Amino acid sequence: MAAALELFSTRDAEDVSIDDVAAAAGASRALVYHYFGGKQELYVAALRSAAEQLESRLRPHDGGRPLDELASGLTRYFDFVEEHAAGFAALLRGGPANRAGEVGEIVDGVRRRLFRLIQKQMRVEEPSPVLRTTLRSWIASVETAGLDWLEHRDVERATLEKMLIDHMVALLGVAASYDGDVARLLERLA
Repeated sequence: MAAALELFSTRDAEDVSIDDVAAAAGASRALVYHYFGGKQELYVAALRSAAEQLESRLRPHDGGRPLDELASGLTRYFDFVEEHAAGFAALLRGGPANRAGEVGEIVDGVRRRLFRLIQKQMRVEEPSPVLRTTLRSWIASVETAGLDWLEHRDVERATLEKMLIDHMVALLGVAASYDGDVARLLERLA
């Protein structure tokens, strides 16, 4: 799995063959087929493994203030993005598989778990529709910013991370004008 993740992280999935993975792992082609059945199954297994790695990195470590926890998690998120650049880009841009299938389920599952982590960091039991929309919008913004940063790298990563935290605060500020619960949350966070 480590060899497959490395290859999918450095090259587009379409450009990786079972032979490439077998050679990188020091295993036979037959052995790779035995465990994974084919390239699509191997790709899905690699994505699941990457999703688990990302999620384990994003779990709060220090139990500090919610925005500090969010900033720390964002740094770990961008560490992952940087380490798995090609695979991250391929995954979010659609990859070789049908996004409505297993790959789409993996991506959506990661997004749902990220949402719950952020919700937990903000100490919110049940988000209002306005807060739910705001948090999901921010997650999409982080993904888009990650893709843009990988493509251009013309913004310092630390600046981008700070900007995204400020973006969250700004989004919450707008949402607060529509929802009293969000206004109270924003006061707690500030």
